[in-house]
Amino acid sequence: MAIAARDDRTAGPIRLGMVGGGQGAFIGGVHRIAARLDGEFQLVAGALSSDPERARASAAELGLDPARSYGSFEEMARAEAARSDGIEAVSIVTPNHMHWPAAEAFLNAGIHVICDKPLTSSLADARKLAALVEKSGRLFVLTHNYTGYPMVRQAREMIRAGEIGDIRVVQAEYPQDWLTEKVEETGSKQAGWRTDPSKSGAGGATGDIGTHAYNLARFVSGLELDTLAADLSAFVDGRRVDDNAHVMLRFKAMGGAPAAKGMLWASQVAPGNENALRLRVYGTKGGLEWEQEQPNHLWYTPFGEPKRLITRGGAGAGAAAARVSRIPGGHPEGYLEGFATIYCEAARAIRALREGTTLPDDAIFPTVHDGVEGVAFIEACVRSSNENGAWTRLDS
Repeated sequence: MAIAARDDRTAGPIRLGMVGGGQGAFIGGVHRIAARLDGEFQLVAGALSSDPERARASAAELGLDPARSYGSFEEMARAEAARSDGIEAVSIVTPNHMHWPAAEAFLNAGIHVICDKPLTSSLADARKLAALVEKSGRLFVLTHNYTGYPMVRQAREMIRAGEIGDIRVVQAEYPQDWLTEKVEETGSKQAGWRTDPSKSGAGGATGDIGTHAYNLARFVSGLELDTLAADLSAFVDGRRVDDNAHVMLRFKAMGGAPAAKGMLWASQVAPGNENALRLRVYGTKGGLEWEQEQPNHLWYTPFGEPKRLITRGGAGAGAAAARVSRIPGGHPEGYLEGFATIYCEAARAIRALREGTTLPDDAIFPTVHDGVEGVAFIEACVRSSNENGAWTRLDS
């Protein structure tokens, strides 16, 4: 398989800052690896913790200039905007409730934003953020990393090419088991904020992983949601947010075809499941099936014919998959590389803005508008469940 050239740099690595992601934070390390994997970004500044001492210690561990380790994101935005060599983009990897204020500070300072999902902890903040992005003219990238997987891009292109016909059924699921017990009471930082509605927002599993499943279904299928009916549960006694969600989906009719139907299951109390994100899409001519834990495999079944395995780098994989592949077929490529693809796509867009040229049409990444829809999905699920599973539209 030919690997597409990736070196389109014109002025050196993009200067990157980070908010959050200090000692004890899992996702910050993931973003740092992804940002540097293809040589597109260089981390030069950070406000790595809300605790100034931890922020300084974290910066020292990463080798950052002490003068560019900040005690708050507000200070960082002001100082970096005033520097001739200040950051061009910032990664926000805080708990959900801090996404909006941090993004606001950097957008107002003229700095591009790359933000972890979900967009915000409330729909009101998501809308304010979308309006600010439009006003600022800065780039906003949401790291729904699964959209960066090569075989996800392959499935998307096959559907766009009509290879499975008109879509009838979409099934997305994302079960985990790590919150089967009340881990939030053991001192786990990751469990603590994810089960605290003042930090996570109204959705628990729905917001943490359900938004990934929903975004993936929308990204691959190209369908738009009409209504949903949700049944959310907090199975662990005393848990304040849902840890299991069953959601029925009705999509809008497109292109004269009958409206497709779907189901989404997100759970963090399903023993035996580690990170079992799966997507199945069935149409009038065939079906596609993909599992995150086997990311290099895409199953394609033309109706009435044997099931076919398409592999990343193998026969049947096309240009959409090849463009975001880094290594020869047969080698595992997945989670970290998916994040890196989003960073690479962001870098291409930032470089275009640097040069005053049009954004590349094939620089594909989730935007602030995808983020608003994700938060609207969470809130619609909560409303529907509170109304005994009533069919509900997204308020986006």
